[in-house]
Amino acid sequence: MHILVSNDDGYSAPGLEALVKALDGLGRITVVAPETNCSGASNSLTLNRPLWVRTASNGFHCVSGTPSDCVHVALTGLLGERPDLVVSGINNGANMGDDTLYSGTVAAATEGYLFGIPSIAFSLVQKGWEHLDAAAAIARSIVERQIEAPLRAPVLLNVNIPNRSLYDIKPARVTRLGRRHPSEPVVRTATPYGETVYWIGPSGTAADAAPGTDFHALAEGHVSITPLRVDLTHHEQIETIHGWTEQLEPCARA
Repeated sequence: MHILVSNDDGYSAPGLEALVKALDGLGRITVVAPETNCSGASNSLTLNRPLWVRTASNGFHCVSGTPSDCVHVALTGLLGERPDLVVSGINNGANMGDDTLYSGTVAAATEGYLFGIPSIAFSLVQKGWEHLDAAAAIARSIVERQIEAPLRAPVLLNVNIPNRSLYDIKPARVTRLGRRHPSEPVVRTATPYGETVYWIGPSGTAADAAPGTDFHALAEGHVSITPLRVDLTHHEQIETIHGWTEQLEPCARA
């Protein structure tokens, strides 16, 4: 078993170190992670400059790019073989609902998934690393389960773990993604030189936290496991748009 581990908080993040330590003994582990924090990087690849890869003092490979860059470089040139599993995290903060579209943690796992490799993203819901040891133990148990009884491919799991002690965490629930309200307004400030700058505002509150969602499971103290896929096609609108396009001018249809 060869496990490729990445994250979006950077190669020196406590969550990454805890995850690697928790996976010890499950197989050969290779870590390829960003040089710096890339939270919110989503599935971006760096195409406007070359990437370098260096080996840090802890033995992890660090890349001057995004989480997707890390996994892409690892799978297409850095590693000498195809890994059996891609694991991302443990992230410092939740990746639920709409967060998954922006998350670098989920993006690293998604890159493995796009290459046909089973992939799992792990996140600790509240920032600050409280009960990180419990989250690492949960991550190990889920990886062990995937090794012992592999899910039918393709596999892309988004796992969120509450900040609780191991004995206080409730059993895992299989969930769907909830939804958030729109983000809060940007925060406008000024530089010392009088230039106006903007900070992205906080995430919106939960708009859909009904039973069965990741928001609901975490609110009740459960681990949330959401199977994801990458198909953005709005299948229900295909027939409607077929009729709509029939009204276009011939040159536009062509």
